[in-house]
Amino acid sequence: MREFTEQELVRREKLTKLMDMGVKPFGEKYDVSDYSIHIKEQFQEKSHEELEEEKHMVSVAGRILFIRKMGKASFFSIHDRCGNIQVYISINDVSEDVYNLFKSADIGDIVGVKGYVMKTGTGEITIKCLEYTHIVKSLKPLPEKFHGLNDVEERYRKRYLDLIMNDEARNVAFLRPKIIRAIQNFMDERHFVEVETPVLSSVLTGAAAKPFITHHNAQDIDMYLRIALEIPLKKLLVGGLDAVYEIGRVFRNEGMDPKHNPEFTLMEAYLAYSNLDGMMELTESMFKTIAKEVFGKYVYHWCGETIDLSGDWKKVSMVDAIKEKTGIDFKQEMTVEEALALAQAHQIPVLEHQKSVGHIINLFFEKYVEETLIQPTFLYGHPVEISPLTRKNVEDPRFVDRFELFIGGKEFANAYTELNDPIDQLERFEEQLKERDLGNEEANDIDMDFIEALEYGMPPAGGIGFGIDRLCMLFTEQDTIREVILFPTMKPRD
Repeated sequence: MREFTEQELVRREKLTKLMDMGVKPFGEKYDVSDYSIHIKEQFQEKSHEELEEEKHMVSVAGRILFIRKMGKASFFSIHDRCGNIQVYISINDVSEDVYNLFKSADIGDIVGVKGYVMKTGTGEITIKCLEYTHIVKSLKPLPEKFHGLNDVEERYRKRYLDLIMNDEARNVAFLRPKIIRAIQNFMDERHFVEVETPVLSSVLTGAAAKPFITHHNAQDIDMYLRIALEIPLKKLLVGGLDAVYEIGRVFRNEGMDPKHNPEFTLMEAYLAYSNLDGMMELTESMFKTIAKEVFGKYVYHWCGETIDLSGDWKKVSMVDAIKEKTGIDFKQEMTVEEALALAQAHQIPVLEHQKSVGHIINLFFEKYVEETLIQPTFLYGHPVEISPLTRKNVEDPRFVDRFELFIGGKEFANAYTELNDPIDQLERFEEQLKERDLGNEEANDIDMDFIEALEYGMPPAGGIGFGIDRLCMLFTEQDTIREVILFPTMKPRD
């Protein structure tokens, strides 16, 4: 049987009293015409005398977070979607029954207030209550301290409490959709079409990642939750939609850390007749547009670094960046044995499926370069072995026309000059199967439906993917992904 604390028992007794008074404890529709922040902004410059003369009426609703009960007059504050505002209530302005109803209220109750705007002697904008309405009885007391608990995970498990008690969490919750709306407006202005593609797929393809597997009962087949958006969007290029993008959830059955969540929001965009340079311009312009239009600044403090998004962003090839840090020139032709010897000399472990020059180049990059790319940097020229969906570089086919955007030592975007040669693409898929046989659990399937689509002809194109959660982390200056996802994945409590 469920046990209640003493405070919870008292609140349930008050619930019964409300019902005896004919007051519905869990509320009805209430007409809200004003919000705390707008009231403060509109009337902050008004004097006490001006407000008393104007008697501007407002109607607000929110949760009680503070009460100072006195004799026949009291103060309390309510917290609505925009913040807090103080309320003055007097038995002389409302009936005795209504004032007694107010005096039975608890911290956490949701109430409605109608009255006019005034200023106290200390100059605080306040609502003089003329009509008080009980809306919802809170049966559990709010925690006295919530933000900054030693058990930080409790904030993520009970996000509803986090949003009540933590103004920063609420601010991030409002900023995220503003960022996404800015992206949509930016893409609209460039004549991209936003589309939706399937979440379930019978083929594992589009990225190097471990999938979540589910089962379709009616067709009796196993299916994957998508790990990327790429393949369906490219099929739309074949169909003549020359500029498409999608912002959607993807799922990767991998580890969790401050920068990764198993389900996250990805944006992918594809532009026919473009290339890697076009994707660089689009990326830099989009970030700067968000910075200017949503936040009004270009400098951000993130993960202990000061990031400046203004100016021209740096561009460097992977092999040049490695050479700068290690002195090793991977532009030079070398055998797998020579590359393995270099890895061993630099204490870099190499798995069986990584025994190729391209994979070893990437391992050197991850060890010596990645975390050093603090200011916005386009890193291009990836080995073909780690880029199965990318067009080969014309001048050196050992590498592909691909870049990753790094900020603060973390990847923010991955872009290609897209591979549209169906023969080459099939060969790349076949190489992926060989890697799977050698133990690469992230290798792609062969997607013959996609190969057939390419055989009809896909225009040359540039394509890019952005991690929306990490982008939001940067702009809201949050060091963990759990702060920008309202309901991050959590291990169930025992």
